[in-house]
Amino acid sequence: MNEAPQLSVVVPVHNEQDNIAPLVGEIVQALRGLIPFEIVYVDDLSKDNSLQVLRDLKATTPELRVIRHIQNSGQSTAVRNGVKAARAPWIATLDGDGQNDPADIPNLLKERAKGDAQTKLFAGWRVNRQDSGSKRWASKWANKIRSNMLKDETPDTGCGIKLFERDAFLELPYFDHMHRYLPALMQRSGWKTVSVPVNHRHRTSGVSKYNNLNRALVGVRDLRGVAWLITRSRRTPVEEV
Repeated sequence: MNEAPQLSVVVPVHNEQDNIAPLVGEIVQALRGLIPFEIVYVDDLSKDNSLQVLRDLKATTPELRVIRHIQNSGQSTAVRNGVKAARAPWIATLDGDGQNDPADIPNLLKERAKGDAQTKLFAGWRVNRQDSGSKRWASKWANKIRSNMLKDETPDTGCGIKLFERDAFLELPYFDHMHRYLPALMQRSGWKTVSVPVNHRHRTSGVSKYNNLNRALVGVRDLRGVAWLITRSRRTPVEEV
């Protein structure tokens, strides 16, 4: 690849060997000829054959880059390390389980083209969730509680497909599970965010890494922490003189 990418697609994975090749193929199909791009996969120390699948795909997918954690670190760390490794000024993220549709990335790019320079995040909004009833119920109440506490006016922060400016993201405070609070964190930094309806699909292979209970237990602590960060924010406009 000689042309510098304008978009980096960052995909964190942990034990998703059967979902990798189909998703890479869909990303390529959605973006080749549309925008110079790269794909940055971050393997979070998978125990299955994910890393070998990625290594094999590099031979046929010149846009693909692969980095690997030397210890299991979680999705937020994987996303952040992928963004740090990315070469493009804008980042699109996808979950590695294939439930996000890469065909929605061009739609997010269209929304960016219509937006203003103060909008730094275009967040996917799963209007037709394909998860189990219990997950949909848990997500509905979690989003309602989060929205009431953080006032981020975002209907769905758990959606993995997002488009954001790399520099703005790297200025955000980093903590585990931060990827679930990007709209509130971006707004805390003074930027605008937009929610964009996107497709959502059934998982066709592998198993979810989370359940409703562990998400709830971690979420309560994180929600209180993000609310505290918002109250401690002081944004001062600057000008060059």
